[in-house]
Amino acid sequence: MDEDFQPAYLELHARGELTARAEQAIKALEDCRLCPRQCSVDRTAGELGFCGVGRLARIDAAAPHFGEEAPLVGEHGSGTIFLAGCNLHCVFCQNYTISQCPAKAPETPAHDFAQAMLSLQDMGCHNINFVTPSHVTAQILEALVIATDKGLQIPLVYNSSGYDDLHALEMLDGVVDIYMPDAKFMRSDVAAKFCAAPDYSVRAMEAISAMHAQVGDLALNNKGVARRGLLVRHLVMPGNLASTHEWMEFLAGLSKDTYVNIMDQYRPCHKASEFSELSRHISPEEYEAAIEAAYEAGISRLDERSPAKVLKLIERLFKNG
Repeated sequence: MDEDFQPAYLELHARGELTARAEQAIKALEDCRLCPRQCSVDRTAGELGFCGVGRLARIDAAAPHFGEEAPLVGEHGSGTIFLAGCNLHCVFCQNYTISQCPAKAPETPAHDFAQAMLSLQDMGCHNINFVTPSHVTAQILEALVIATDKGLQIPLVYNSSGYDDLHALEMLDGVVDIYMPDAKFMRSDVAAKFCAAPDYSVRAMEAISAMHAQVGDLALNNKGVARRGLLVRHLVMPGNLASTHEWMEFLAGLSKDTYVNIMDQYRPCHKASEFSELSRHISPEEYEAAIEAAYEAGISRLDERSPAKVLKLIERLFKNG
């Protein structure tokens, strides 16, 4: 850890606020409205809402991950905790056996959840990366109190679908160091068809704006490892179903220094083959058009597994521009 860096949650815990927020969040599970689904079920009594997860979080896996964005991976990997269940049911989900079949993963008491964080820190991971956390913010806060008492002191990454509730994000203000939301769909009809959330873009734009207001643009240390800020993922979809240009314009409106990962790895998974629009990979031309959309909007901080590929595209766009 950088000698001059301290994760946000340490100060919050030192004055007792982290414990208070955890208690507030767990109480909220009795009438759960912690995500835009607003299911209003009593998860403490075993009732299940859209996400399919009750009082305890379910952890599918926890391990160092070297396939995440470059600022998260560094030399020793991102400490990913894959949380089962999800408040979106994307028909093309690559991890649907985790996200849409949560009962296959074991329920994880808060002490075990905390130990998973501490073990990842002991392995040298640069951060704790909560994958699909929107439906278990309360359980994260509860476990974080225990982990912090036992010496957790690395940044927290909130790696969400972008379908987040503003009240839940308020409870995470001063807790999360790095927000990494998706920016999936802009059109309500597309979002309704493919992830059962016609209000996705409205909720996601509100959430991403709130995240940026909390942590600002992504800040790196002298080794290029993320310490605090916003990092946005955008998956390029066939036929521009993800409305890339509109998303880049929105992100540029927040800040031209927004760090964006424009992803080209879409492939037909889960139920995608049932929809003609989703039944193919994207073309090289579609990915190039997405990079061009970012460039035209003024977004230049792009993450890419092959930086030379992006640089080559941008150089060509400069020549053509």
